Amino acid sequence: MATCPVCGSTVDEEAAKVASGMTAHGASEIDPTTGTRQFHDGNWVYFDSLECRSKFLISPDTYPGSP
Repeated sequence: MATCPVCGSTVDEEAAKVASGMTAHGASEIDPTTGTRQFHDGNWVYFDSLECRSKFLISPDTYPGSP
């Protein structure tokens, strides 16, 4: 289990990786209600929601413990 650096919630890393479908161009779609992830500074960072991921991407240095 990973911890969301924005809100501190626990995120199931495996659930955040599972594809729930495919786009028209063949890219995997992920269900954001099960968590989401972003590659940042050479590491995967896991978030419990798209809102948390957006906040992190705006200012990643704001959140302690982020890679």
